[in-house]
Amino acid sequence: MSATLDHTMMRVEDLEASLDWYQTHLDYEEKGRWEADTFTNVYLGPEDMHDAGATLELTYNHDDRTYEMGDAWGHIAVRVDDVYDAYDELMAQGVEDYRDPDSCGGSYAFVTDPDGHEVEIVERDYGARWSIDHTMVRVEDADAAIGWWSRKFDYDLVRRSELDTFALYFMKPGDAPEEAMTMELTYNYDGRSYDQGDSWGHVCVRVDDLDDAWDDLMTRDAADYRDPASCDDMYAFTKTNDGHEVELLERE
Repeated sequence: MSATLDHTMMRVEDLEASLDWYQTHLDYEEKGRWEADTFTNVYLGPEDMHDAGATLELTYNHDDRTYEMGDAWGHIAVRVDDVYDAYDELMAQGVEDYRDPDSCGGSYAFVTDPDGHEVEIVERDYGARWSIDHTMVRVEDADAAIGWWSRKFDYDLVRRSELDTFALYFMKPGDAPEEAMTMELTYNYDGRSYDQGDSWGHVCVRVDDLDDAWDDLMTRDAADYRDPASCDDMYAFTKTNDGHEVELLERE
């Protein structure tokens, strides 16, 4: 199955404030917008993002609801060529000092957006500046989570890091370019469980044919969460074994 990661969706409480934050600090531009009766979706990314790159989807519900962050979702990570220069730039722009590079061993750092979503800054020698490198989710069974992405979407384990108290596993299609977003599966060894919350929404994979991809998932025992027919044959949703929502979207 061809299933490159297309976007990560997060919910925001003040759309204009969130747009201003990402457009000002990460130089994002609006790639698309969907205005519905009860919500608005806006897709953002760098001007020169790769064709296989992922966008950020901001979802704003018009009923002024608030959200719980939970801890089953961790962060998105964005690429820069020098983490110290990038962090200093953000600090000069008035972004809150959350986790500076020195506190993270000098190879990455973290800031938070207006809604509290964590944004990691990682050094990469490829991809557009500020483009999305990966989305991190926490999993309760590493073997099961790796197996889920491998069996359901034909993803490969492209990188791993096993440390004293936790392990990181990075998954994406084997034929995806390095500029494509990866899934970072974080497994903590202490056996903790996680709360999904509702501030994070889903990750989305782009597929060549929605119905064919859905049939493949059903053959592979994926969760029948929202099938294409229930979504006006425009998209569909399944869930991972840890309950993270995964959208399927047909792209040219």
